[in-house]
Amino acid sequence: MVNQDDSFIREVNEELRSDQMRLVWKRFGRILIGAAVLVVLGTIGKVGYEYWRDREASASGDEFLAALTLARDGKKDEALAALGALEKDGFGSYPVLARMRSASLLAETDAKGAIDAFTAISKDGSVPQALRDAARLRAAYLLVDTGTYDQVSAEAEQLATPQGALRHSAREVLGLSAYKHEDYARAKEWFDAIINDSESPRNVANRAQMLLDLITASGKLSS
Repeated sequence: MVNQDDSFIREVNEELRSDQMRLVWKRFGRILIGAAVLVVLGTIGKVGYEYWRDREASASGDEFLAALTLARDGKKDEALAALGALEKDGFGSYPVLARMRSASLLAETDAKGAIDAFTAISKDGSVPQALRDAARLRAAYLLVDTGTYDQVSAEAEQLATPQGALRHSAREVLGLSAYKHEDYARAKEWFDAIINDSESPRNVANRAQMLLDLITASGKLSS
């Protein structure tokens, strides 16, 4: 009798649970389905976006390499056209890389135009800071031949701080500009800063030492 009672109670409880589940599903079923659909759609969207991103990045990378090949083969006009298209329609970092390469190609025949192009990149807030600094440094190197020390300094001196990632090249370009304009005391300061920095690349330090030796041998500092 006891067993029959227990069995009856279990059946009643199961029916109650079943009825409760039906009521819950009737009330919230559409919401649960909608939530599940959103999760699925979100997953599909994420996978789809990653596929699209990878495909677009790969396509832009191929276009960038093709433009570099054109430049290497001396097809400058075609390379500039390809880089210009990539600047406009490229994906990810490729548009700004195309801008940088275009400016470098321009420097071969139009220093002022290249300086303007690099300066524009350095002032573009949408460009990553590392690339903006690299563009500023490239402008400074071009200005060694065409500009004043103050113009070079305006581009490079802020990069020559002790913690700056580009400080070695920035110090070098400042020293070169000072040397070119016969400001040997200032040139010596920048070259000394390179020599005294234990992290200076060997090739940069060697050039700095060579110019320091020339300054010393010339007796310019004592004149």
